[in-house]
Amino acid sequence: MSLNRRKLFARSGAVAVGAAASLATPAIAQTAPELKWRLTSSFPKALDTIYGTGETFARYVREATDGKFQIQVFAANEIVPGLEAANAAGAGTVEMCHTCSYYYWGKDPTFAFGTAVPFGLNARQQNAWMYYGGGIDLMNDFYAGHNLVGFPCGNTGAQMGGWFTKEIKSVEDLKGIKMRIAGFAGKVMSQLGVVPQQIAGGEIYQALEKGTIDAAEWVGPYDDEKLGFYKVAPHYYNPGWWEGGAMLHIMTNSAKWAELPATYQSIIKTAAQAANADMLAKYDAVNPGALKKLAAAGAKLAPYPQDVMEACFTTSKAAYAEISASNAPFKKIHDAMMAFRSDAYLWAQFSEYQFDAFMMGQQRKKAL
Repeated sequence: MSLNRRKLFARSGAVAVGAAASLATPAIAQTAPELKWRLTSSFPKALDTIYGTGETFARYVREATDGKFQIQVFAANEIVPGLEAANAAGAGTVEMCHTCSYYYWGKDPTFAFGTAVPFGLNARQQNAWMYYGGGIDLMNDFYAGHNLVGFPCGNTGAQMGGWFTKEIKSVEDLKGIKMRIAGFAGKVMSQLGVVPQQIAGGEIYQALEKGTIDAAEWVGPYDDEKLGFYKVAPHYYNPGWWEGGAMLHIMTNSAKWAELPATYQSIIKTAAQAANADMLAKYDAVNPGALKKLAAAGAKLAPYPQDVMEACFTTSKAAYAEISASNAPFKKIHDAMMAFRSDAYLWAQFSEYQFDAFMMGQQRKKAL
């Protein structure tokens, strides 16, 4: 090789190395700043499935960003009370929260649609409506008025109907009962004589034990067994008609969301969707064993009487109409969800219902 050719290759190599060095980091550095955020949960650490979903979400974000985006999760009452989580995020006290939208029913009933409403959607339908029926956009149009951006991040599936200190045989037996039941369900129950009480999860057992309340709904077998409700209120009813598929949300302060690079916004959406699927799968895995334990411990399982279900359904429809008449955002989202519900249950009659009904028949015959 001639001297001139060696010089040419040397110069070319130097240019290539220099170009590679200049292209190696700028795009990454610009889209992946180091951030440390705080997330306040509405739940105590003892509820490992619900509280744990916030930690799962934070871990997914951390892993997807090689540790550059750190989100520290705080349990209820470590920064603010559990029922103040979204208020804290909206005010900028923390960057984000993990909560149930319907906890903020008192500010505006429209919040309820983000989690669950009476005789609304089951978990699969709620996911379908959110991701493919326009639900996320509809809710975020509403959340924007409260300085929040939200994405689904967990679902309990259909919940149980609550623990009662006495047996419920008819609508008449509901009158005068003080029940821990919040939001929309509380409004419906109040029309049937129940006295609704809003109490944080960690305080329910003590309220039942002291007789401050006569009944309480929480989630389902796995979480309810952990909290020991069967020891003080043995009658366990189903279904939780007000929570056919109770969805949780990751909510971010609007200003903080706008400051995020598009890459991080995408990672938050993806991490929330992954955590959403994870939580429902875990509940489906752990609830059967917990239900067996509750039954063995003396819990008295029973469906709500048919007249109770019919009365609650009729009262719910009246409540929807009443609120829609004076709350335009509520009516807009209600109409969209209920149109989706009509088609969803039409399809379910030919698919899930028929399959499940057959398999449950086999269960009762002890063929499974």
